[in-house]
Amino acid sequence: MSSVLITIAIILGVIIVYILVNTLRLKKAVSNLTQDQFIQGYRKAQLIDVREVKEFEAGHILGARNIPSTQLRQRYKEIRPDLPVYLYCQNSGRSARAALFLKKKGYNQLYQLQGGFKTWTGKIKTKA
Repeated sequence: MSSVLITIAIILGVIIVYILVNTLRLKKAVSNLTQDQFIQGYRKAQLIDVREVKEFEAGHILGARNIPSTQLRQRYKEIRPDLPVYLYCQNSGRSARAALFLKKKGYNQLYQLQGGFKTWTGKIKTKA
């Protein structure tokens, strides 16, 4: 019985360490911005929507380019590394992973919309 508890404790410990390491990596890779902070800077940056095409066409932030996270490995060179990159997705999970990928590729000015597009109350564009 005690060996089962020790095994469970070890597994929980590993999971906690994994979560902490990923959180620290993410904090180093990308800055979370509130909508107001995002609005202040995204017009002078590259605004990238990493959601899939159908999500983008249903509605996106005015001025955004769509590079779906599923295509980022092939298309990341379309994003200039010398300019700030403002990322967003539906709720910030995919944009966080995109930021980690771009950080590994040498991008340093990475920002993401806190809460993602679902929290956005600014101007949007839809494909009619």
